[in-house]
Amino acid sequence: MQQAAASVGQGMLIAAYSRAFARHGLTVGQVLLTADDMVRRTHYGNAQRALSRLLELGIVPIVNENDTVATDEIRFGDNDRLAALVATVVHADALVLLTDVDGLYTAAPGTEGARRIDVVTGPDDLAGIDVSRHGSAVGTGGMITKLEAAAIATSSGMPVVLAAAVDAAPAVAGEDVGTLFVATGKRSATRLTWLKHAAKTRGQLVLDAGAARAVAGRRASLLAAGVTAVRGEFEAGDAVEIVGPDGVIVARGLAAFPAHEMPAMLGMSTSELKNSLGEHFARPLVHIDDLIVVA
Repeated sequence: MQQAAASVGQGMLIAAYSRAFARHGLTVGQVLLTADDMVRRTHYGNAQRALSRLLELGIVPIVNENDTVATDEIRFGDNDRLAALVATVVHADALVLLTDVDGLYTAAPGTEGARRIDVVTGPDDLAGIDVSRHGSAVGTGGMITKLEAAAIATSSGMPVVLAAAVDAAPAVAGEDVGTLFVATGKRSATRLTWLKHAAKTRGQLVLDAGAARAVAGRRASLLAAGVTAVRGEFEAGDAVEIVGPDGVIVARGLAAFPAHEMPAMLGMSTSELKNSLGEHFARPLVHIDDLIVVA
């Protein structure tokens, strides 16, 4: 029912945006995404090119999750996270998150002693802050998801402003409103950002200690020789967790082979794979271009 309602609602929503932006002489374009689209190399490239061309043409992309086809396994989960990830794709100057309060508070607004936080320079500034209260009854997030979105953007080298919707114009203009989250990392606008923060993993590859060090330390492709076990059911191109012998997640990546093909490959070198199983199998289980370290 939700999928059916979304198919009708999406058209009504973009029509409303079109009318509103037309009053300012602007044209909008609709872009519907799923998390699964954004981790697969070809799909990611298509989305990135579409968004870039829309901006080059002076068209404002209205981005939303494709609720008509999205399922629990391929959902972003909330528009705050989606906004942060899209911002990294389009090399945005900043991410502005609008809500029903005028910034981040040390406790729920209205609570005695609660005060607005003007600047957040890193995770330590958030210690002891209570953001457990859910926001609007019609929303899917709340302050928790906004902080998660801010963490994604700032770790990718992008500043974030959290402000009230009525303060949208001064927030975009850089005026002293809301809460500013200072960028903490380097600029990152690759699909691996999506893989790290948005992808639903379908299984696990368990490494020996040497392979875990190689992946985490040298940012190397994952070879079959260092994998000791395969868990879960997944196909080639699905996102998987890469864990060390202690069970700690080292990285996430896109599997080059389906789960049922991997057990026969484990522990074998590239040359052994070629001689025993053929040229098709003489390649990494997860290529370095499809892998991001999370430890």
